[in-house]
Amino acid sequence: MEFLAYFFWIALFLIFYSYLGYGILLFGIIKLRRLFGLGKPFSGNEDYQPNVTLFVTAYNEKDFVDRKVRNSKSLEYPEDKVTQIWVTDGSNDGTPDLLRKYPGVQVYHSEERTGKITAMNRGVVFVKTPIVIFSDANTDLGKNSIREIVKLFRNPKVGCVSGEKRIYSKDADSAAGAGEGLYWKYESQLKKWDAELYSAVGAAGELFAIRTELWHEVEKDTLLDDFMISLRVAMKGYTIQYNPEAYAIESASADVKEELKRKIRISAGGIQSILRLKPLLNFFKYGTLSFQYISHRVLRWTLTPLLLLLIIPTNFVLADSEGLFDFGLYSLLFWGQVTFYVAALIGWFLENRQIRFKLLFVPYYFFIMNLSVYLGFSRYIKGSQSVKWERAKRGDVNPRTAA
Repeated sequence: MEFLAYFFWIALFLIFYSYLGYGILLFGIIKLRRLFGLGKPFSGNEDYQPNVTLFVTAYNEKDFVDRKVRNSKSLEYPEDKVTQIWVTDGSNDGTPDLLRKYPGVQVYHSEERTGKITAMNRGVVFVKTPIVIFSDANTDLGKNSIREIVKLFRNPKVGCVSGEKRIYSKDADSAAGAGEGLYWKYESQLKKWDAELYSAVGAAGELFAIRTELWHEVEKDTLLDDFMISLRVAMKGYTIQYNPEAYAIESASADVKEELKRKIRISAGGIQSILRLKPLLNFFKYGTLSFQYISHRVLRWTLTPLLLLLIIPTNFVLADSEGLFDFGLYSLLFWGQVTFYVAALIGWFLENRQIRFKLLFVPYYFFIMNLSVYLGFSRYIKGSQSVKWERAKRGDVNPRTAA
């Protein structure tokens, strides 16, 4: 029983640390650094305004082409300093032909569908600017996004800049919309603090940029291209900075089924990334970056979901030993877990009946996130997760609000 008690408290601490404790610790460190005048923003040359390339990979995106091209041309940055490159991979819906109708847009099409990262490897060789900005076809960029990204590259130590992913919100969001919006708000805050401490841990594929000279061809079976590309830049001694004023906005997944599909792919890619970035686990070599990487990513993709499963029977045994209905410490924690998962079940019930109640969608989304880790791990082990586009269906867009 003593061993179970030790295991329970260690597991509970790691779960808390993974989701909330690391954020609290980061907040405390940042406050202390500010108090002592450390980590002041780099100013540099305010006239820095290099040529940039907006780089979009696309598979059957004809419904988004016009909107994306117009949005890209409307961004606040000298038009003669912006090159648009689209790399289409196996598109058979007329996407390449539609793109060729827009003056100034470079289109590199391949009939064979090989996956996003292969398209990126193929297309980056055509980039002739010092900064390349990657973005998805189905996202709208904030008007000042290029300026906000570029200004962080004034600092020669910055090798990658991540924009913020935002979610169009509605008054009556689905479980996917409510959960995803809240998740990205929290993630955005963690990224701000990570970047202020030293470096963000990865970039959002919807909008991120690197110094073109730092590009290195990525393995063609890579599932999380944005994560691998940005972390490998950081491993070269550069930092990943984060600017929420540069943002890409899209609608949430149409429903939880679609969101689960997306999360499973991310989870499978997370396991793959951890294995390929093994040197980054070395605190002695990478110091602060390793600490951030393990705290923010590795635990969530590996140990924490397992502990969430194991802590339930452990807590039950400990609670039963003191009396399940005597409401001691262990029994209170056990019934707290039961209440949380019941709330997740009710969230699932309401979602299936299209009844919108955001408060219950949050535990449901949390459950789906951790379920996806198990399913993603299974897919990775079986080798059944395709590297090809499997974009989740998105809900209706409301252009007025973003979460």
